[in-house]
Amino acid sequence: MRIASLNRRPPENPSASTAPYRRTFLLAAAAVAALIGALAPSCPARDRPEPRSISPRGPLLAPEQAMVALFENAAPSVAYITTEVVNRAGFFGAEVARGAGSGFVWDAAGHIVTNNHVVEGATHVYVQLDAGDAIEAKVVGASPEYDLAVVRLLHKPRDLRPIGLGTSGDLKIGQLVYAIGNPFGLQRTLTHGIVSALERELPTSYGREIAGVIQTDAAINPGNSGGPLLDSAGRLVGVNTAIRSESGSSAGIGFAIPVDLVNRVVPSLIARGRAPLPGIGITPVRPDLVERAGIAGVVIAEVRRGTPAADAGLKPMNPKSGNLGDVIVAVNGKRIEGLSSFVAELGRIGVDGVAELTVVRDDKERTVRVRVIEVGS
Repeated sequence: MRIASLNRRPPENPSASTAPYRRTFLLAAAAVAALIGALAPSCPARDRPEPRSISPRGPLLAPEQAMVALFENAAPSVAYITTEVVNRAGFFGAEVARGAGSGFVWDAAGHIVTNNHVVEGATHVYVQLDAGDAIEAKVVGASPEYDLAVVRLLHKPRDLRPIGLGTSGDLKIGQLVYAIGNPFGLQRTLTHGIVSALERELPTSYGREIAGVIQTDAAINPGNSGGPLLDSAGRLVGVNTAIRSESGSSAGIGFAIPVDLVNRVVPSLIARGRAPLPGIGITPVRPDLVERAGIAGVVIAEVRRGTPAADAGLKPMNPKSGNLGDVIVAVNGKRIEGLSSFVAELGRIGVDGVAELTVVRDDKERTVRVRVIEVGS
């Protein structure tokens, strides 16, 4: 019996044995090609789809050019700030909470201004300018009362560009304003709107309020805190600090600390680490007690010796007789409802300024002038 191998032996003359198969394959390929050519629609080279040509346009409109120039000039002065807060967890563990906000270059010495709530309690602070690397920074001054803080770069770049300063006292409702910041961590974001209102009051810490706050409809979102609000000349007119919104995102009602106040507070934060707190030398009665009694204004519990209040002859209340003494009801002609608005008005005037107080004693109203001094927090 002959057993055949499963391995097929090659023919002795390969060329001769495969030639018929090669001719058959070539004929079949030619037939298929002819069939495809007959079925395909005629498509000259000039009719093949090509990218569309670009429609011409002229230069950017003047308002567009102005906005582009404003951003390109101001953006290098805007900072992206990130923070780390280390919280101990047990004896050997720790948790790191991270936050983010905005800021801007104040001077060539490497000082960056932001909101106090952006860096409050931070273990580490990092600042990124323009498209550069993050630079570690140190908090050199903070004021919860004004929600402002200053950090100093530990490594100062050579090309720092301090932001240009404007004024807030001459702002008009309806004028254009621009916000640059890092909402939701999206760096170098520009939004614009108008000054919606002026002279708003913004509550901060220790029962205080910031007076003269700017309201704007420029989109301000989480992460914009501490960033600049600019006028159409690209000058700083406010520091974006808060929004009013049910959702936590922009609802067209944002608030900025006026630059006139910023320009008074920041130098003190740099020099002394704290802001000057204005006063006249009185200890007020607790606001809740005054409000409960239905009194509008500031009731004086004590007048300290040697202070402007003492020099002006202000009289405190007498607990024994129940006489209210002098009740402060207005500052520079503006009515005040309580302690927070009184302090806000003194902050607007500033240390070493002069306040004209309207006071009521025994149902008689009069005005006195007192100098604003710095008092302890």
